[in-house]
Amino acid sequence: MRYEDFEKALESLQIVSRTTPAELKYKYQKLSKKYHPDMPNGDEKKFLEINEAYKVIQEYMKNFRFQLNEEEFHQQNPFSNRPDDWFKSFNS
Repeated sequence: MRYEDFEKALESLQIVSRTTPAELKYKYQKLSKKYHPDMPNGDEKKFLEINEAYKVIQEYMKNFRFQLNEEEFHQQNPFSNRPDDWFKSFNS
């Protein structure tokens, strides 16, 4: 997969920021229903583009390697720095 393909897939599914697999699936289902050829305003070309974009992004998410460092951990868990974090009580 080239970055250009990935970028086009993000554009096709209207994804502008980080997303989870569940959010990706929701966005895909919403757009594929809108553009399905059997729908009144369906567009087969756009529908096929959305399907391909979904496959590209799914493949990327499946193969993505996390950095596993503290900075990424705090980005993924914004409340992890709270002093009253209940997870810290398990380490006491």
